[in-house]
Amino acid sequence: MKNTYNNILELVGDTPLIKLNKIAEDIPGDAYAKVEAFNPGHSTKDRTAKYIIEQAEKEGILKPGSTIVETTSGNTGFSVAMISIVKGYQCILAVSDKTKADKIAYLKALGAEVYVCPANVPADDPRSYYEVAKRIHEETPNSIYINQYFNKKNIDAHYHGTGREIWEQTEGQITHLIAPSGTGGTISGVARYLKEQNPNVKIIGVDAYGSIIKKYHETGEVDKNEIYPYRIEGLGKNLVPGATDFDIIDKFIKVTDEDAAYMAREIALKEGMMCGYTSGAAMQALKQIKTEIPADALTVVIFPDHGSRYISKIYSDAWMEEQGFTNYPTPSSKIHKIQ
Repeated sequence: MKNTYNNILELVGDTPLIKLNKIAEDIPGDAYAKVEAFNPGHSTKDRTAKYIIEQAEKEGILKPGSTIVETTSGNTGFSVAMISIVKGYQCILAVSDKTKADKIAYLKALGAEVYVCPANVPADDPRSYYEVAKRIHEETPNSIYINQYFNKKNIDAHYHGTGREIWEQTEGQITHLIAPSGTGGTISGVARYLKEQNPNVKIIGVDAYGSIIKKYHETGEVDKNEIYPYRIEGLGKNLVPGATDFDIIDKFIKVTDEDAAYMAREIALKEGMMCGYTSGAAMQALKQIKTEIPADALTVVIFPDHGSRYISKIYSDAWMEEQGFTNYPTPSSKIHKIQ
């Protein structure tokens, strides 16, 4: 039988590289999106979770009946829950209250036990989702804590997978990589692989206003004055993630919540791709540095997840207007109700 698989996890990885046309008309050279929504859990976090879990199995850390605990803004949790179902593990997740209800519903649908924690508290506050996950792990026998923010295997997952794929798909012609940075595992793993093949590939990370990452990269210092609430999920951090290799990232670009939301909607209308909030952020970052891109460039932009996770957020006119984001692009189509 052709195109058959033993389980859904065999579909993780080997995601397509898709040329960006109308949205990239003003970008010198050619631009492609690495569309991670083609993973079965619809995000790049499938790679991270699968790699870390399977390494734990090989090392004998994970055993039948084990519980997997993780801190997540949504996507990693979905991946961990999906993999736990297939492999027969229990799944407990700590999420921030910035996570929308529809994402939490996804996690619940896959049998995960979910703890919702306040987002706007320091990372070392016992109520933060980092500390809650650690406490649950310590109190739960036969459990592991994936700890994606500080687990170096997060980088390894993308070194062996995403980075290699991009190099092969572009036949070694890639000149620039634009990637959102949250835990930093994706950008660090991809960058490490690409820089080993060609040290001249430019690695540009995308950060959020309200996050410390860009300034830390530039100064080596954590400026707590940089920290304030923001809306983009899965981008930036209020602490320094150990899964980010700052030495191999050339620069960071900050984008606003508003611009990233507009760009995601523009991608949908111009390219027919329903992509997530961080995908909009990555494309917006490329727009902000387009004058730095040479005419013969081949740029790859990582689109980390699918827009279906944001239907009640950036794709909701009501939500956008609640945020004061009133200049968003709208389709010309209308809804007609027949009585």
